[in-house]
Amino acid sequence: MKDERTNTASIRITTGQFLAALFFIVFAVAVSGCKRSPARDDANDPVLARVYDQELRLSDMEGMIPEGMTGEDSLLIIQAFAQNWIKEAVLLHEAERHIPEDLDIDKLVEDYRASLIRNSYENMLVEQMLDSTVTAEELHQFYEANKEQYKLETPIIRCHFIKVRKNTPGLNQATNWWNSQSEADYARLRNWARQNAELYRLDDKSWYKVEEIAAFMPKGILTIDNVNSRRDFIQRDDEYQYFFRVLELVSRPETAPLAYIEEQARKVILHKRKSQLLEDVRNNILDEALKEGEVEKFYEH
Repeated sequence: MKDERTNTASIRITTGQFLAALFFIVFAVAVSGCKRSPARDDANDPVLARVYDQELRLSDMEGMIPEGMTGEDSLLIIQAFAQNWIKEAVLLHEAERHIPEDLDIDKLVEDYRASLIRNSYENMLVEQMLDSTVTAEELHQFYEANKEQYKLETPIIRCHFIKVRKNTPGLNQATNWWNSQSEADYARLRNWARQNAELYRLDDKSWYKVEEIAAFMPKGILTIDNVNSRRDFIQRDDEYQYFFRVLELVSRPETAPLAYIEEQARKVILHKRKSQLLEDVRNNILDEALKEGEVEKFYEH
């Protein structure tokens, strides 16, 4: 008579077996490099869980318990692994029951294997052969040929911006440096901001969307609609003082400057270069195979 069960999956392992499992794993670490015996009795390789006709044994967890871990922690790892295995095994069993009749598993596996092998080989080729250097001339040529694709949907700015608590030491001196035209004072301002500001943007070359800078100020102080009239200001609220100055503004729908889209352009150039490299390799391999007579076409007359 079959056993009456309330669940399709069961865990059958006692605390004593778990402790035996811990001993086995520690021993396995000590003799790492040795092959597992092809057969074990249940005492040495107990069943941790069973789902339908599938079993999870202690040997399936070999190497998963770090050396020196306590018995209690080891139990937790084994329990968690077994529980996850049960969930996956139950799901797989149910999925197998509902496989469409026209689903060719062997073909899917073969296609996936071929894809893995091909991708691995292509990645090796790219790593060994792809020149990842993109020159300024290449960037300029790409920009001139494609700049109509980079019309702005929102204004962008190069700017100087500092957000600092209004009771910060040296704030008055920093205000003087901010208003100075001296390169030395600008260097002092950068050093002060680096040590005291909650946030600062003092790079002359970087571009930002107006909204990116406005997000660090109280709502309404700076917007895409007022940025043209609020190019230079110092303003306070209850907690902070804000320094803001526009160095350059490009409005919508003007074309974004090269510096703004440079990283994107670099990725496009490298992607095209990679695609061309792989296409060239495929063609060369095909040519070699044709020369060696390893390719036969039976569909041509």
